Amino acid sequence: MEPKPYKEEDIKVPRFEESDGFYTTTQRSQNMSKIKAKNSLPELKLRKALWVRNVRFRIHPKKIPGKPDIVINKYRLAIFVDGDFWHGYKWDERKASIKTNSRFWIPKIERNIRRDRNVNQQLNARGYTVMRFWEHEVNEHLNACVNQVMLYIEAAKVAAIPQADD
Repeated sequence: MEPKPYKEEDIKVPRFEESDGFYTTTQRSQNMSKIKAKNSLPELKLRKALWVRNVRFRIHPKKIPGKPDIVINKYRLAIFVDGDFWHGYKWDERKASIKTNSRFWIPKIERNIRRDRNVNQQLNARGYTVMRFWEHEVNEHLNACVNQVMLYIEAAKVAAIPQADD
């Protein structure tokens, strides 16, 4: 992997201020513990739909940058199902609507967006194609998401896309 020609400045996320939130530390901790980083409902829907179509894959492999939600090694395909809030869907529009503790949330989400871009670059450098679906896309248009993956696989089968040497 090539080094970046420039160094991006790190985004600093300040500590969450108790005075800016509605919850005590205990309540907030309980709320945050219920937010899944893996196996979210949209992710499970997509995995189940792909499995029904006889697509076999690995989930959250530790050796692949970013630990994609779904990896189809045979076709060098990494799939992420990104949460709308956490990964900044329509970020330029939504950023202004964050009223509570914006000094914390805005840098945090911008750091997530930058990390996603860096992970995409790392995966591309390793020969992977990256597909990212927003959670609302999977929830509202599951068939379209599955069809996009299936089209990629069909193209790979006719050698339009280089396959991994397995």
